[in-house]
Amino acid sequence: MGGGMPGNMNNLMKQAQRMQRQIEEKQAEAESRKAELEAKEFKASAGGGAVEVTVNGKLEVVSVALSQEAVDPDDIETLQDMIVAAANEAIKQVKGEQEAIDAAASEGLPGLGGFGF
Repeated sequence: MGGGMPGNMNNLMKQAQRMQRQIEEKQAEAESRKAELEAKEFKASAGGGAVEVTVNGKLEVVSVALSQEAVDPDDIETLQDMIVAAANEAIKQVKGEQEAIDAAASEGLPGLGGFGF
Protein backbone atom coordinates (compact mmCIF):
# COMPACT_ATOMS: atom_id res chain seq x y z
CA MET A 1 0.00 0.00 0.00
CA GLY A 2 2.80 2.42 0.77
CA GLY A 3 4.86 1.42 -2.31
CA GLY A 4 3.91 4.46 -4.43
CA MET A 5 4.02 6.97 -1.61
CA PRO A 6 7.78 7.65 -1.34
CA GLY A 7 8.03 8.61 -5.03
CA ASN A 8 5.01 10.88 -4.80
CA MET A 9 6.34 12.48 -1.65
CA ASN A 10 9.73 13.00 -3.31
CA ASN A 11 8.07 14.67 -6.31
CA LEU A 12 6.01 16.81 -3.97
CA MET A 13 9.15 17.92 -2.10
CA LYS A 14 10.94 18.75 -5.37
CA GLN A 15 7.93 20.75 -6.49
CA ALA A 16 7.84 22.64 -3.18
CA GLN A 17 11.57 23.40 -3.41
CA ARG A 18 11.15 24.65 -7.00
CA MET A 19 8.29 26.87 -5.89
CA GLN A 20 10.38 28.21 -3.00
CA ARG A 21 13.22 29.12 -5.41
CA GLN A 22 10.76 30.85 -7.73
CA ILE A 23 9.30 32.83 -4.85
CA GLU A 24 12.76 33.85 -3.62
CA GLU A 25 13.79 34.94 -7.14
CA LYS A 26 10.62 36.99 -7.56
CA GLN A 27 11.12 38.60 -4.14
CA ALA A 28 14.74 39.50 -4.95
CA GLU A 29 13.65 40.99 -8.27
CA ALA A 30 10.90 42.99 -6.57
CA GLU A 31 13.32 44.32 -3.94
CA SER A 32 15.70 45.43 -6.68
CA ARG A 33 12.89 47.18 -8.56
CA LYS A 34 11.70 48.85 -5.35
CA ALA A 35 15.21 50.19 -4.70
CA GLU A 36 15.25 51.60 -8.24
CA LEU A 37 11.81 53.12 -7.65
CA GLU A 38 12.97 54.85 -4.46
CA ALA A 39 15.76 56.54 -6.41
CA LYS A 40 13.41 57.82 -9.14
CA GLU A 41 11.68 61.16 -9.16
CA PHE A 42 8.13 61.83 -10.32
CA LYS A 43 6.93 65.25 -11.44
CA ALA A 44 3.40 66.50 -11.73
CA SER A 45 2.02 69.94 -12.41
CA ALA A 46 -1.21 71.83 -11.88
CA GLY A 47 -2.65 75.12 -13.04
CA GLY A 48 -1.35 74.65 -16.57
CA GLY A 49 2.20 74.26 -15.30
CA ALA A 50 2.05 77.12 -12.81
CA VAL A 51 2.90 74.67 -10.03
CA GLU A 52 5.21 71.67 -10.34
CA VAL A 53 5.83 69.20 -7.53
CA THR A 54 8.56 66.55 -7.55
CA VAL A 55 8.19 63.46 -5.37
CA ASN A 56 10.69 60.62 -5.03
CA GLY A 57 9.89 56.91 -4.92
CA LYS A 58 9.86 57.04 -1.12
CA LEU A 59 6.82 59.37 -1.37
CA GLU A 60 8.83 62.34 -0.13
CA VAL A 61 8.26 65.76 -1.66
CA VAL A 62 11.62 66.74 -3.14
CA SER A 63 10.75 70.13 -4.59
CA VAL A 64 7.97 72.56 -5.38
CA ALA A 65 8.36 75.01 -8.27
CA LEU A 66 6.03 77.97 -8.67
CA SER A 67 5.72 80.25 -11.65
CA GLN A 68 5.48 83.96 -11.01
CA GLU A 69 1.87 83.93 -12.25
CA ALA A 70 0.90 81.36 -9.62
CA VAL A 71 1.81 83.67 -6.76
CA ASP A 72 -1.14 85.98 -6.16
CA PRO A 73 -1.19 87.38 -2.62
CA ASP A 74 -4.94 87.93 -2.95
CA ASP A 75 -5.61 84.28 -3.86
CA ILE A 76 -3.44 82.05 -1.67
CA GLU A 77 -6.13 79.33 -1.58
CA THR A 78 -5.84 78.66 -5.32
CA LEU A 79 -2.07 78.30 -5.01
CA GLN A 80 -2.49 75.92 -2.09
CA ASP A 81 -5.00 73.86 -4.06
CA MET A 82 -2.64 73.65 -7.05
CA ILE A 83 0.23 72.47 -4.82
CA VAL A 84 -1.96 69.80 -3.26
CA ALA A 85 -3.24 68.66 -6.68
CA ALA A 86 0.26 68.41 -8.14
CA ALA A 87 1.61 66.58 -5.07
CA ASN A 88 -1.27 64.10 -5.12
CA GLU A 89 -0.75 63.43 -8.83
CA ALA A 90 2.96 62.76 -8.32
CA ILE A 91 2.19 60.43 -5.41
CA LYS A 92 -0.35 58.62 -7.60
CA GLN A 93 2.40 58.02 -10.17
CA VAL A 94 4.67 56.49 -7.52
CA LYS A 95 1.89 54.26 -6.21
CA GLY A 96 1.10 53.10 -9.74
CA GLU A 97 4.68 51.94 -10.19
CA GLN A 98 4.65 50.31 -6.75
CA GLU A 99 1.54 48.35 -7.70
CA ALA A 100 3.15 47.26 -10.97
CA ILE A 101 6.20 46.01 -9.07
CA ASP A 102 4.02 44.10 -6.60
CA ALA A 103 2.01 42.55 -9.43
CA ALA A 104 5.17 41.50 -11.25
CA ALA A 105 6.51 39.92 -8.06
CA SER A 106 3.58 37.52 -7.89
CA GLU A 107 3.16 37.00 -11.63
CA GLY A 108 3.81 33.49 -12.85
CA LEU A 109 4.07 31.91 -9.42
CA PRO A 110 2.24 28.63 -9.10
CA GLY A 111 -0.85 28.49 -6.90
CA LEU A 112 -0.65 26.89 -3.49
CA GLY A 113 -4.04 25.21 -3.66
CA GLY A 114 -2.59 21.75 -4.35
CA PHE A 115 -0.68 21.80 -1.11
CA GLY A 116 -3.67 22.32 1.13
CA PHE A 117 -2.72 25.89 2.10
